[in-house]
Amino acid sequence: MIRTGKVRAAYFRNSGGETKTFSEELLTFTLETAGATYAFAASEEGFLLHVYYGKKLGDDDLSYLLRLNENPFSLKSNLRDKVSFMDTKGFEYPCHGTGDFREPCLTVMDKDGMSACELKYCSHEIVKGKPALQQKDVPCIPSTWSSQDEAETLIVTMHDSHLALRAELMYTVFSGLDVITRSVRFYNEGSDSIGLRSVLSACVDFDSDKYDMITLNGGWGRERMVERAPLRHGKQRIDSSRGESSHQYNPFAALASRSADEDSGEVFGFNLIYSGNFIAQAEVTQHDMTRFVIGINPFDFEWKLLPGYDFQTPEAVMVHSSQGIGQMSRTFHDLYRSNLIRGEWKNKTRPVLINNWEATYFDFTDEKLVAIARQASELGIEMLVMDDGWFGHRDSDSSSLGDWFVNGQKISGGLKKLADTVNSFGMKFGIWFEPEMVSPDSRLYRSHPDWAVQVKGRPLSMSRAQYVLDFSNKEARDFVYGMMKNVLDSANIEYVKWDMNRCLTEAGSLSLPADRQREIWHRYVLGVYDLMNRLTTDYPHILLENCSGGGGRFDGGMLYFSPQIWTSDDMDAAERLKIQHGTSLCYPPSSMGAHVSDCPNHTVGRTTPFAARGDVALMGTFGYELDVTRISAEDRNSIPLQIAKFKKYSPLVRTGDLYRIGNVFRDGSWDAWMFVSKDKSEALLTVVQVLARPNYASRIYKLKGLEPERKYRVEELGLTLSGRTLMNAGLPVEMHGDFSSRTFYIAG
Repeated sequence: MIRTGKVRAAYFRNSGGETKTFSEELLTFTLETAGATYAFAASEEGFLLHVYYGKKLGDDDLSYLLRLNENPFSLKSNLRDKVSFMDTKGFEYPCHGTGDFREPCLTVMDKDGMSACELKYCSHEIVKGKPALQQKDVPCIPSTWSSQDEAETLIVTMHDSHLALRAELMYTVFSGLDVITRSVRFYNEGSDSIGLRSVLSACVDFDSDKYDMITLNGGWGRERMVERAPLRHGKQRIDSSRGESSHQYNPFAALASRSADEDSGEVFGFNLIYSGNFIAQAEVTQHDMTRFVIGINPFDFEWKLLPGYDFQTPEAVMVHSSQGIGQMSRTFHDLYRSNLIRGEWKNKTRPVLINNWEATYFDFTDEKLVAIARQASELGIEMLVMDDGWFGHRDSDSSSLGDWFVNGQKISGGLKKLADTVNSFGMKFGIWFEPEMVSPDSRLYRSHPDWAVQVKGRPLSMSRAQYVLDFSNKEARDFVYGMMKNVLDSANIEYVKWDMNRCLTEAGSLSLPADRQREIWHRYVLGVYDLMNRLTTDYPHILLENCSGGGGRFDGGMLYFSPQIWTSDDMDAAERLKIQHGTSLCYPPSSMGAHVSDCPNHTVGRTTPFAARGDVALMGTFGYELDVTRISAEDRNSIPLQIAKFKKYSPLVRTGDLYRIGNVFRDGSWDAWMFVSKDKSEALLTVVQVLARPNYASRIYKLKGLEPERKYRVEELGLTLSGRTLMNAGLPVEMHGDFSSRTFYIAG
């Protein structure tokens, strides 16, 4: 619910022993979510002042929290100290250059080379539902969406008269969720261009410095490792300047009270629905306040805003929890499953697929793929995905990216014959693309070297023997999509894996003028969104899975187009515990691509039991990445049982609430988690023992999320106990051996 109102705020100033009283009319804005209140106010001078964000309050006048009675920091009574006012108050959308020396959301460069700006309140409106994010000449900007009856949106218009720059701050609240989404749209209403150098999506000024910052860091094969550290004076940030959201940092961060844990304490989660360069930063100021900002990374960025044009920032999602980190995660999951992911596969159980990458790498033919498919179909696997190496003359990673036509030496009968053969086994057929890349050794690059991302006259740096295509160039995008359409129209293809295996370097475009070169970072991402939007519009039946060298682009921007994302190239069951735990802090398990792979694991060389690999993969989409014609008979015979388990529990995993019982980052030798149905009638507990202990005592796991007075039957143990007992006394589980696992179905 969104409320507005006017209040009269009184304050005083002491001058030479004399007390003078003043009053100021404030226009107040109050946003109420399921469990929180967010409040700010517009002063008579037009400043948009942050008031409060935290646990839900009543309908009291909160203007006293602005502390306008404290000298000398009030403008109406003390214009001589404007800078002191600007440098101490909390602002909804702080600007650079007029006295606020903390991190700004908006930095500009005008025609005279000046950077000062100051947005002032003009007007506001409240609308039902949630308007789509829009920008002139931009086909698609991913964001959350809603029906008119499940959301309400406040749009606050601000203006800098000197620049003739208008800004619309958009806030949306969702019914039943502790969520606020924010974004900003700029309009150039003047006759001169304006350089936008920093255009962040959201700012919150907290009146405390007593927070820990939780982030998801890592690298290839170890994405989204959880790190928690107390804030200190100064700026603590995570960011990406790689052209993608990145393996190294994810566009998620949380501020947690020092005592907050998985199940208690106040937590504020922030996530940017964006797939390119970003910044998420907490700054503890001289007055022990904390400013948190999130948005497009200002580093190496500038957007030339022409007269009459607009610019739309990506959407920031803010989640509040008064019940710890776990409740924050479940809120993100609910929002993204219901109001971000779209399409035919949004609420469907995903097919159990087998991918040939680790089975064959580049060394395969259609005969080999048919043999894998025939054996896989007999085991109950539902889809064969043909990975890298089917196109051009690609026998290694040194050629052919950009040549999206079938390699006749490998697929001798053509793509349609292969797909039809796979279909004849009762299986679906899927295919791998890397549309954003081009190999120097390719027809495409030889014909259009100008379509690579590059700086004119400077040598291009290679990574994985490939360059990046300039997706800011519509001509290049159209050409690539034309090739993809030819492939997709040629056979019954029901799944696409979209990969991206390198970051941007020498970031420039031969299709952009000199004064627009720094737009390349953002225009590239918008180009990717354009192509994905075309793909999902033209082929709505196709299940799209995103990938970027594994989990290098696991973000909300990708989830808008694909209901699942490849979580990591590291499929080792022990490593996946950490990767999937960290990913689940923000993103729903139903979106996590997770497979059972071969052993010794191709990434870390570890051997884990086939059963444990299956139980860990059960937390995500579930599939296989191995050669079923070569594994042991024991493992092969386990596959139908694993698939039956997935089919039984997939609806619960896909729609239920996740409760993390263990924390492998903290506990190390074990992990455990639960999925609980929304009506509390059933649950699935998974326990993994990473390293065995030198004793025979069982470990007790205290369950979560159950209905206290309800009786539950633990099938595998033959026990019937109340939810209260299971949560408070716990369930003893005996396990032996390293990397062992067990699952328990709990029905009430």
